[in-house]
Amino acid sequence: MTAVAANGMTAVLARRWRDPAAWTTTVDVFAILLAASLPWSTSLVGIFATAMLLTRIPFLDLASLRRLVRQPICAVPIALFALAALGMLWSDADWAARTYALKPAAKLLVLPILFYHFQRSERGMWVLTAFLLSCVLLEAASWLVAFEPGLTMKPHGFETRGVVVKDYIDQSQEFALCAVALVYPVIQLLRARRIWQAALLAAIGLSFVANMAFVIVSRTALVTMPVTVAVFGLVHLKWRTNLMILAAVAVVGAAAWVASPQLESTVATFAREYREYKETGRSTSIGQRLEFWQKSLRFVAEAPLFGHGTGSTRGLFEKAAEGQTGAASEVIGNPHNQTLNVAVQWGLLGVVVLYAMWLIHLLLFRGEGLVHWIGLLVVVQNIFTSLFNSHVFDFHEGWMYVLGVGIAGGMVLKAKSAEDSGRVQAHVG
Repeated sequence: MTAVAANGMTAVLARRWRDPAAWTTTVDVFAILLAASLPWSTSLVGIFATAMLLTRIPFLDLASLRRLVRQPICAVPIALFALAALGMLWSDADWAARTYALKPAAKLLVLPILFYHFQRSERGMWVLTAFLLSCVLLEAASWLVAFEPGLTMKPHGFETRGVVVKDYIDQSQEFALCAVALVYPVIQLLRARRIWQAALLAAIGLSFVANMAFVIVSRTALVTMPVTVAVFGLVHLKWRTNLMILAAVAVVGAAAWVASPQLESTVATFAREYREYKETGRSTSIGQRLEFWQKSLRFVAEAPLFGHGTGSTRGLFEKAAEGQTGAASEVIGNPHNQTLNVAVQWGLLGVVVLYAMWLIHLLLFRGEGLVHWIGLLVVVQNIFTSLFNSHVFDFHEGWMYVLGVGIAGGMVLKAKSAEDSGRVQAHVG
């Protein structure tokens, strides 16, 4: 009896091993784990991303993948990585620096696989929901750490109020993305008079905003979040509704400003740090960025078409910092602006490819529906936060972009394919 059961189990496992549908489910599971781990861990992201690719690649329809890769939504991100790889040839940096600078662009190669998979999977929304729920748990933990700092998982000496893991910039980007993404389903539920469901999602969204107002928020999120809300209004709402939302946002913002010393202090640092930098040259956060941007523009002017090559940025800043003091003496390998990061290394050619990628992905998400809104929001957030950081190449925000665009994009392609098939069948009928 035991031998029969063992043989039966072996036969079942063998059938599942050869069954592409079973492996599709496995890929979905790893994608869900990847999205859920992103707010918490970098090592787990790497592990689950590798597992997802290893379980997807053996069952790819290569002909379908080739057709997909030739589409601009895949071809342009691949071109950006290829340019980074070619840029290693004319860089003056050592090969370790060139290889290190290439790695952040490698995640763009995951986009075609995500498009391909979620054009066929039924669980794309499960992955996006897993990310939301993981951020809800992180937010709850953030409140706990704000009142009990000893609960933080950060190493001693690196603690930040309300930050459990990673840093407050990553945390703010997640919370801002989730808060604005929930606006669409809340509006749709209200229109359908499903009040309790709308109230629940609205409460979750407002809790993210409250955390950023009363615990900690990055200045990048503070600046870009109103932009994403405005984009939502312009794309999805009538002008009267936009005026009402604008008034509500103004009231909530004023109340948060009065009630939250943390928010007021964060905003006040803009002017204070700029004044200190201009008057004393001190290395404030604002001062550093201004120095990085000014120097980067000079570097771009020296090699405008093809840049200085992959990994060249730190060496250029080291030379520019010789004999300098204060903010001018800072050395960095990332100028905290995605456009300048690309332009210094790969010139105007790289900037054209970068902006083409953003534009093509924006156009992918034209249309109505929650998935279109999520994809559009991910791209818009990345574009505007990349004014102050290199959020295509930064680990956390870069993976937010790749996962959001890849999963939502695959779901959009799936819906479009179904619509095209329906039109063909209707025409034949």
